Amino acid sequence: MKVIKAIYDFLVGDMIILVGVIIALLVLALINTVSALAPLRAATGFILVVVVIAVLTATLYREAKGKR
Repeated sequence: MKVIKAIYDFLVGDMIILVGVIIALLVLALINTVSALAPLRAATGFILVVVVIAVLTATLYREAKGKR
């Protein structure tokens, strides 16, 4: 169990980052599979960048407040 936690801490470091990026990827997959959302396909890169920046900002804010 210690090995798994060490790998998790090395790769992700925080649960907010992991969950945020997974949700972003699910939303992007939904945009690419649902034909009604086809107009948003051109903006998938922008959406991914904005979501990742928001997730990292939320994590940084939480770390700055000292709630870890």
